[in-house]
Amino acid sequence: MFTSIVVGIDGSDAAERALRMACGIAKQFDAALHIVHTPRDETVAYAADAISGFYVGPNAAQQEMLREAAEKLCEQALGVAAQEGVQSVASHVGNGDPASDVLDRAEAVDAGLIVTGRRGLGNFSALVLGSTSHQISKHAKCACLTVP
Repeated sequence: MFTSIVVGIDGSDAAERALRMACGIAKQFDAALHIVHTPRDETVAYAADAISGFYVGPNAAQQEMLREAAEKLCEQALGVAAQEGVQSVASHVGNGDPASDVLDRAEAVDAGLIVTGRRGLGNFSALVLGSTSHQISKHAKCACLTVP
């Protein structure tokens, strides 16, 4: 059913649950798993906490730190996929809008499924523009799974 699955991660607990769910599905269908992370100032706190165990405020993030944190977050995600027994896995660090990056990667690898977590931050921009998971499900050309 699925030969290629894309999962978006941001370092949050919801993203880890989404990653583990995507790993289980990829393993079940012997599908390739594509991990996508797009570093953003507002999510650097999650990524830095996931990597170092301490909180770093979004204003402390420089582009180099974001890129390094993103690469480490992807390394951790690749480790989770290996631990879960996924045979074919790759990671991609994007830039710009996370929803667009996930959608672009899904199209590039002809994904049959996109898996994302739902953080439920409820901030004003999410209210006006829509959350990343909502934007993905709204514009995806394949099935989407949002993990709470």
